[in-house]
Amino acid sequence: MGCTHDAFLDALENLTADEFKKFKMKLLSVPLREGYARIQRGMLLPMDAVDLTDKLVSYYLEAYGANLTALVLRDSCGCRRPWARGSSSTHPALHFVDQHRAALIARVTDVDGVLDALYGKVLTEEQYQAVWVECTNPTKMRKLFSFAPAWNLTCKDLLLQALRDTQPYLVVDLEQS
Repeated sequence: MGCTHDAFLDALENLTADEFKKFKMKLLSVPLREGYARIQRGMLLPMDAVDLTDKLVSYYLEAYGANLTALVLRDSCGCRRPWARGSSSTHPALHFVDQHRAALIARVTDVDGVLDALYGKVLTEEQYQAVWVECTNPTKMRKLFSFAPAWNLTCKDLLLQALRDTQPYLVVDLEQS
């Protein structure tokens, strides 16, 4: 099983019975991204942590499942970093762009293409210009990431999509690492 799967399981197993029940109830009502189906109530409620982990991965895949799990844990249990309780060395509840920040800064070669994709959707004119005037790709990416703390999940998804469009081999390599 993958590290993300193990981290899901670890986070869910570390919940109290009440927290686990709240997690499942919140999972029934949290808004889902387009294209994803909700786990049916009758199937969800009797599940234990192992079964729910398998179902989260099968329904939402690892990347979106990690984001959804982190969101639901924060909302239902007040857990800011659910993976911090366990011994897992990875942080799967982090978005891809947060997980791979250092590698993206070092390895993105078409920053201007990424900027063009984000302009008007994520970046304002001033932010776009502030990144664009930097001299090297790593300094451009550092400047781009300086705006990231204010971004929501949609903004990070748009950055990931821009990276998939402009740097597909890099994204695949990082996903497999």
